[in-house]
Amino acid sequence: MFKIGGIFIPVTNIEKSAEWYEKNLGVKKIDSWKDGVGYYLPTGSAQLALVQVETPQPTEFTIKGNQKNSYYNFVVDDIEAAFTHFNNNGVVTTEIDDFGGMKFFDFFDLDGNPYSVVNEVENSPFHSDNVRKMQEAN
Repeated sequence: MFKIGGIFIPVTNIEKSAEWYEKNLGVKKIDSWKDGVGYYLPTGSAQLALVQVETPQPTEFTIKGNQKNSYYNFVVDDIEAAFTHFNNNGVVTTEIDDFGGMKFFDFFDLDGNPYSVVNEVENSPFHSDNVRKMQEAN
């Protein structure tokens, strides 16, 4: 019944951010409006929109203490290639880390918005193939 439609990202400079997201995430433009631009990603069905804001807005929440978590992540098949791509394009990233077989790293856009990149772990219940099986069973 429900699926993720769009993810809205606050940016302070729509023109520079649009260029950055197109170059670094490979998003393709759907349409634009006065203070925003909508995109689709090369795979998946969720859309991504950049929305012009006056001051930077957080795209993460605090779990406890200084531990933070981004609101969403990007899944890739080849995390090493994604890491290399970002670093070759001057994108600020953390180092690749491992959490129970799932590798991940964070990257930051022009406004300092943090996002995680993760690879799928084949035997994980969260792997897209396993989720699809659960969807088909219901």
